[in-house]
Amino acid sequence: METLSLLFSGFSTALQPTNILAMIVGAFLGLIVGALPGIGSLTGVALLLPMTYSFNPTTAIIMLCAIYYANMYGGSYSAIMLNIPGDNSAVMTTLDGYPMAKKGLAGKALFTSNISSFVGGTIGMIILTFFAPNLAKLGLKFGAPEMTSLLLVAMTSLGWMIGEKPLKGLVSAMLGIILATIGSDPVNSTGRFYFHIDYLLGGIQFIPLVIGVFGFSQMITLMGERHIVHDLSSDKKLTYRNSFLTGEEFKRIMPPALRSGFLGTIVGILPGAGGSVANFLGYVLEKRIGKNKEHMGEGVVEGVAAAEAANNAAVAGALAPLLSLGIPGSGTTAVLLGGLIMWGLTPGPLLFVQNSDFAWGLIASMYVANIFTLAVGLIIIPGLANLARVPTRLLIPIISVICFVGAYSSTNSLYGVITMLLAGLLGYAMNVGGYPAAPMLLAFVLAPMLEENMRKAFVMSFGSPLIFMQKPISLFFLLFLAVTLIVPAVKAIRRR
Repeated sequence: METLSLLFSGFSTALQPTNILAMIVGAFLGLIVGALPGIGSLTGVALLLPMTYSFNPTTAIIMLCAIYYANMYGGSYSAIMLNIPGDNSAVMTTLDGYPMAKKGLAGKALFTSNISSFVGGTIGMIILTFFAPNLAKLGLKFGAPEMTSLLLVAMTSLGWMIGEKPLKGLVSAMLGIILATIGSDPVNSTGRFYFHIDYLLGGIQFIPLVIGVFGFSQMITLMGERHIVHDLSSDKKLTYRNSFLTGEEFKRIMPPALRSGFLGTIVGILPGAGGSVANFLGYVLEKRIGKNKEHMGEGVVEGVAAAEAANNAAVAGALAPLLSLGIPGSGTTAVLLGGLIMWGLTPGPLLFVQNSDFAWGLIASMYVANIFTLAVGLIIIPGLANLARVPTRLLIPIISVICFVGAYSSTNSLYGVITMLLAGLLGYAMNVGGYPAAPMLLAFVLAPMLEENMRKAFVMSFGSPLIFMQKPISLFFLLFLAVTLIVPAVKAIRRR
């Protein structure tokens, strides 16, 4: 009851006219930043942080958090419409979102994205409201051994996404691991596999790689269809009526949205995980246990729901260690931490005591911003969905400009553009050969985290692998990994 009374007092702060205006501006900017490839929440919040210097601290952080949160909504829009994730936390959304748009179901894909984002975000906010200190303490229990075991489980989840082409999926994953090793060693910072090219010392940048593999490769494919005038959506104008989900479709998206909401919140509190890992894990979990798992990747609402609910829930999860312990859970929350310190606020256990109005006002504002962002997202669905009706000959230059601008803005140099072009050729070759791109990108994201944590764990134990079994959480994940590997093998033997 005390928590509820504090939350209601937070709403009195969040619903002040100035703070409402800050939420509205932040939500609009977040949607735009999220929908534009190459910017992302980290860059968006960092660029807009100076705007808030003259603001009241509560108003400023409410606006920045609204940008962060709405970015997760916006990232799915270009992923669905153009097959280009607006942010790295929307990569998995392309797997079912874009095929739905090609089937003429762009409106339903966008509707699913918005509803699932709202559900996942709400779950994360409720958990944050009642369990923020406990969640933060749980996050502290994940050291290098625990993160290594968790990431091993995630890496083996590649097999859940491979489907009927295990060999090609494994080749794709190995390619992602190879690309991830280019650059500097994560522990001692020595250069490796950079071929004496200074740009490669920083490694291959993720955003240009994603834009190339998904966006530019799609543009190359469309060039072969440039003389075809067709409608990707339908012959009739898209409206709210044919964008709404049916009762049956609502029933289909709610289980994955709820599951991914809980999963995304937990992943969000883990150091360095963030929305991209939550997006991956939410999708592969649904691919593993969902009722419609056989058709995921072909354009089904369950895939969009699982991916989008997870990354929105991760935002609330990342705020738990920030507010309760002063430990940022992602790059964006690290920028927010700098803002809090700049305004004279000290995140930690005493924040909820010494600055109660600020802490609970911020949490309450997320509920309001969630509702507002959902409303805006639903309103603009027909306009977004009708982008799918643009003829191919006009779509090619649109996608090309977005790819080049997004790749350049992510690195502020031609290095990003060159990376995007090469990745586009690689993505096109993989499409022609039938090699799935998702395992490659998943391995590219997870491999550096796995390597860094594993090597730290071995340093802690002086080279002994027993450290992974001496930690209860790590042992749990290893046992889970063993079960997921052994059970399918036993089933296969029994079938024979």
